[in-house]
Amino acid sequence: MQQELKARMTNPAYVFPEAVPAIQELIKATRQGGVPESTLELVHLRASQINGCGFCVDYGAKSARKNGVSDEKLFAVAAWREAPYFSDEERAALALTEAATRLADTSDAVPDEVWDAAADHYDEKQLAAIVLMVGVTNLFNRLNVTVRQPAGTGL
Repeated sequence: MQQELKARMTNPAYVFPEAVPAIQELIKATRQGGVPESTLELVHLRASQINGCGFCVDYGAKSARKNGVSDEKLFAVAAWREAPYFSDEERAALALTEAATRLADTSDAVPDEVWDAAADHYDEKQLAAIVLMVGVTNLFNRLNVTVRQPAGTGL
């Protein structure tokens, strides 16, 4: 018998509705940086996988599919290093995503080689969009994981 999953509380972003417009503006800003929408979707999905945010993984996979990410990429994003489906640009964005999400895993959280590889493919505005997407995704992940927001539910 499947246990009904229920959030511990209303999502904090909705307890403080004045926070929602600011968060939405951050998301909107990431879309203005010139990074393909599909790449931003992969960034969101990979950070959410790392953080174990079921709600964001579910939402992110559905959003990525709507934005043209292939099933092959969706199924392989957790193993992007070994999968042939990703471009060099996407790989650089995913490596930056992983480093910026796993800040406590190493003393040099975002090593120069990861940053430089991303900078080889993206200009400063694009890098800013990716970093903002990683940051806002990590914010969502921390909110949803803490309150145990179930996957597949609306907020």
